[in-house]
Amino acid sequence: MSEPQAGRRVAFLVAPEGAEEVELTEPWRAVARAGGCPVLVSTTTGPVQAFNHLDRGDQFDVDRVVDDVSADDFDALVLPGGVANPDQLRTDGRAVAFVREFFNAGKPVAVICHGPWILVEAGVLAGRRITSWPSLRTDIVNAGGEWVDEELVRCDCGPSILLSSRKPDDLPAFCEALVAELASQEVTL
Repeated sequence: MSEPQAGRRVAFLVAPEGAEEVELTEPWRAVARAGGCPVLVSTTTGPVQAFNHLDRGDQFDVDRVVDDVSADDFDALVLPGGVANPDQLRTDGRAVAFVREFFNAGKPVAVICHGPWILVEAGVLAGRRITSWPSLRTDIVNAGGEWVDEELVRCDCGPSILLSSRKPDDLPAFCEALVAELASQEVTL
């Protein structure tokens, strides 16, 4: 597997509370191991609280606040799941706009589990093939997306590549596809 160009900046967008810890940490580690630069972006400063399903997990320090960044600052975006995480993010107008910027700029977006809820809110799923946690199927279909039950889906329909997976068990394929996508991009900072 090839590695991304050194210094590839990847935004990981999470709410102040509720991101599924393993869906944040495993892709983060994969990006860092491959020579990329993961950046934790949230709607507030200070630490964010991750969860292991319904139990509190570790806290992680925010690197940047969504109000102070744009898609131009990054090469790709990762949207971890957890039920509360995307549900909080979809109610924050700036977070929704930040996500939409990546699609408008044609930059890769990787999303897992419940993460697609913010994509529904951003209005970027029409005509796109995607997977997620099964309970999001109706929301995705109602937003114009084509929902499928697969470990990993790569949708190259529109200016942006969309990678999606269903759940933590899919993380090995998700992380491998994320690193491969970063390696294939010709974007330079």
